[in-house]
Amino acid sequence: MAHVSTAPRNSRRSNRMPEAGQAFTHRQIMTVLVGLLLGMFLASLDQTIVSSSIYTISNDLDGLSLQAWATTAYLITSTVSTPLYGKLSDIFGRRPLYVLAITIFLAGSIYAGFVNSMGELAVARGIQGLGAGGLMALGLAIIGDIVPLKDRGKYQGYFMSVFGVSSVLGPVVGGFFAGSAQLLGIDGWRWVFLVNVPIALAALVVVWIFLHLPAKHVRQRIDYFGAAAITLALVPLLIVAEQGRSWGWASGSSILCYALGVLGIVLFLVAERLAGDAALIPLRFFRIPAFGISALLNFIIGIGMFGAIAMIPLYLQLVKGLTPTQAGLMMITFTVGILIGSVSSGQTISRTGIYRIFPILGTLILALSAAVMGLTLGVDTSLLVPGGISIAFGLGLGFCMQPLTLSMQMAVPPKDMGVGTSTAAFFRSMGGTVGTAVFISLLFSSAADKIGTAMAAAQNDPAFTAALRDPAVQADPANAKLFDFLKNGAGNDSLNDTSWLHAANPTLTFPIREGFAQAIDLVMITASVLVAAAFLITFLLPKAKLTDSSLAPAAMESAAS
Repeated sequence: MAHVSTAPRNSRRSNRMPEAGQAFTHRQIMTVLVGLLLGMFLASLDQTIVSSSIYTISNDLDGLSLQAWATTAYLITSTVSTPLYGKLSDIFGRRPLYVLAITIFLAGSIYAGFVNSMGELAVARGIQGLGAGGLMALGLAIIGDIVPLKDRGKYQGYFMSVFGVSSVLGPVVGGFFAGSAQLLGIDGWRWVFLVNVPIALAALVVVWIFLHLPAKHVRQRIDYFGAAAITLALVPLLIVAEQGRSWGWASGSSILCYALGVLGIVLFLVAERLAGDAALIPLRFFRIPAFGISALLNFIIGIGMFGAIAMIPLYLQLVKGLTPTQAGLMMITFTVGILIGSVSSGQTISRTGIYRIFPILGTLILALSAAVMGLTLGVDTSLLVPGGISIAFGLGLGFCMQPLTLSMQMAVPPKDMGVGTSTAAFFRSMGGTVGTAVFISLLFSSAADKIGTAMAAAQNDPAFTAALRDPAVQADPANAKLFDFLKNGAGNDSLNDTSWLHAANPTLTFPIREGFAQAIDLVMITASVLVAAAFLITFLLPKAKLTDSSLAPAAMESAAS
């Protein structure tokens, strides 16, 4: 934990890292922060940059049916490795683990840029995810090491801002590279991965030169059994979350994944209880109110966050007819909200030490935003409405994410800072996976019914029936897949490819787009109920200030008793 610095501000040594026990100045912290933010940017950008380019990539690699595994591999390795990095960094120190994470991510990016098959790409994405798990968790843990608790919110706000910017830039940048035939003699889509190389090298150089924390090696056995158990629990559950809609949620493959996941969870709980203080995630931490409640809130907010990030672009593309790039640019409003929320909450927490009010306000804003979206969005809704909702979503997330991370850091002793920080990222990531899988499944299952109802109602619309019988409309090649759709009816399989939707006759596609809008409304109403439950849970957070340095030890003693 850092203390108030007494070193002269203009000292020639101000850029050099302090010795053990000395303070970090603001300038030293900002120097380190550059490398940490580059790492956060890499990891969060790669969560979204592939989404708008994977179709082009899979076609070029002749592996369209395998495209989902490129996303799933990254998701599995990044989620599973997050708590491992947290625990290992508490034992061996942050710097070597962070350097290792950047190096692994860099190697995976280079490999991904030169693959020749979708199978190779899935392996490369898995390697990238293995590095990303450390980049997402260790940056916040390092700030926790070098910044006093009362000032931590101000610096951690930068991470949330970078997260928001990269979440929006990802689809835009990915679409740009995928749409370019070649850049510097290399296929355009390969730059989706190769663009990481200079950023990763810059982060590696900054961290290697400027991040010098006191040497650390705690004599403690490593919880290998817990690591194996959590892997057994998460891998099948993440796979079924990604593949369940195509397999069928009640299929044999899905049931096998459920069973393995439950078995892994049971084994993990047994392993953690037996491991005691050496556990990957010590179970006694969950008896601390601030830790347990914040972990639950991170999970629920992760569901809502990724649900919103998925639903708003889908609305903009499926219903309003925007291209992926245009939808990505529209999501800049989401970034604006996160910037305002994270910076303002961080500055206020640093000045006052009060953090509890922000998750309360944030979850309220998220619940209201989801409800408004569910009640107002339709085919003819002005783009100003989803733009405003995106700002509100971003604001709510900015108010929630870093205060809850701070709450979990505050609840554990300094020696377990890595575990506290990585657990926050872990639960948020798991919530995001569950939210994306459940909401996408709910969207397409309800869309089939909503579209069917809208199509039946359209039969009474003279304009629709006239367009349906118009020989010119029937002969237009742009309407070929539309008439196939009308012939076969709406179903999960027929909704897998909607690329024809906005080139076809707008009168005939209106009920289809209206059905999608109604399905998205249902998803967002569901999300609003879920986040409203999180709003009620936030009132259980302790009424403490982050300046209460005695809180963590007291909480630990209470948990141990």
